[in-house]
Amino acid sequence: MATATRDKIKMINLYNTSSFIQLQGLDLSHESVFPAFLFATLNYMIILFCNLTLILTIVLNKSLHQPMHLFLVNLPVNDLIGSSAFFPLLIKEILTNSRMVHYSSCIAQAFFIHIYAAGSVFILSAMAYDRYIAICHPLQYNTFMTNANIMKIITLVWSSCLVLIGGLFILLLRLRFCRSEMSNLYCDNANLLSLVCDNTVINNIYALLITGLTQVLANGMVLFTYLRILIACFRSKQTDTKAKALQTCATHLFVFLMMECLGLFTIISSRIQNISPHLRRFIGVSTLIFPPTLNSIIYGLRTKEIREKLVKVFRKKPFRCTIS
Repeated sequence: MATATRDKIKMINLYNTSSFIQLQGLDLSHESVFPAFLFATLNYMIILFCNLTLILTIVLNKSLHQPMHLFLVNLPVNDLIGSSAFFPLLIKEILTNSRMVHYSSCIAQAFFIHIYAAGSVFILSAMAYDRYIAICHPLQYNTFMTNANIMKIITLVWSSCLVLIGGLFILLLRLRFCRSEMSNLYCDNANLLSLVCDNTVINNIYALLITGLTQVLANGMVLFTYLRILIACFRSKQTDTKAKALQTCATHLFVFLMMECLGLFTIISSRIQNISPHLRRFIGVSTLIFPPTLNSIIYGLRTKEIREKLVKVFRKKPFRCTIS
């Protein structure tokens, strides 16, 4: 009898560690389930609506098929990847009160969340380069920013994300998982490594290497371009041009710094044990909620051409069929 019980427990543990992962729950009371579900669902719907509206506005209007907007359209696409990897599983957890997620679903969620994080950095860097050429070298802008060059830059951005993050998860999948409890609301590489019993030195070195590489490249690009832009603006004698350039750069810099601060804190906090787990989870979730929500609103409202197109769309009168 004792042997049978031990065998049964062993099979249950094997099933749990190989098939399912238990996430950190929200610990919601019965009264707070509906408000939490409503908040998460509305937030996700707002992200979908705003980002899809921005994408369709740029894609369907040929007048917006300019380099700046072609770079910009990648940002809402990337935000949809990140939010769609996070919100459906969160809403499911709220509704079912279940913390269990299938191993394959956890890996997929982590992969797309990391694609979103890397994509945000690279896309914002490409947009900074575009603004640098437009403001500092306006006469050569059309020569540099041809459709072919734009496609090369966009392809480089997405292929870099896929290669770097793909390598991260190839290294992860070779390891043996022997634990199933994760101290986070969603799956990511750092927390998945905490479930591994094998040696993770190579994984940690690679993760630190690509993090350092992306941060050096992104921050170096943004620092260089914005210093040159500021110098060019202060040297310019045209007040209107200076004001427009500074306004565009301030918007872009705000989005970049917001993403960088949230992302860096999430990365650093995962490796420091003394930080409050509640603060760590809040910042981690904020990275997946605030940028996708704010980016489309900021760029949609602050970019004059896009704002004018949106106003025209929403001011159109509905078609009425009249019978004479």
